Amino acid sequence: MKQLKFILFGSFFGFVLIKSEAVSWYRIVEMFHFQSFHMFGVIGSAVAVGAISVLIIKQLNTTTFKNKPINLDKKPLMVTSNLLGGIIFGLGWSIVGACPAPLFIHFGAGNYIILIPIIFALIGTFVYGSIKDKLPH
Repeated sequence: MKQLKFILFGSFFGFVLIKSEAVSWYRIVEMFHFQSFHMFGVIGSAVAVGAISVLIIKQLNTTTFKNKPINLDKKPLMVTSNLLGGIIFGLGWSIVGACPAPLFIHFGAGNYIILIPIIFALIGTFVYGSIKDKLPH
């Protein structure tokens, strides 16, 4: 019952993403073909909200739900790793037409064919978890 607020918030967030067409395959293809501003506006809004949220978290010294401090230490710049990871993520996003969270939104909306990319995303996550100690981080 404690998790109910997260389930409700996640359901509402998924509803908003569907209604705003942020999980629409056609909108994502338009973005990758530079034919529409819609998705760039959605992503830009998310970046702005995230930046403002980080400023508020820093200003108020906010803690997690378990009263632990939120770690906002700067990450080291790893150009090669970030480029390679971004390219792999972008290729998967453009092929499937959805990034990880919208996969589950599509499934919840009744688009059951999306189960195939969900399975491969989980396999990819498992493989990464298995070999991450051997990769240069």
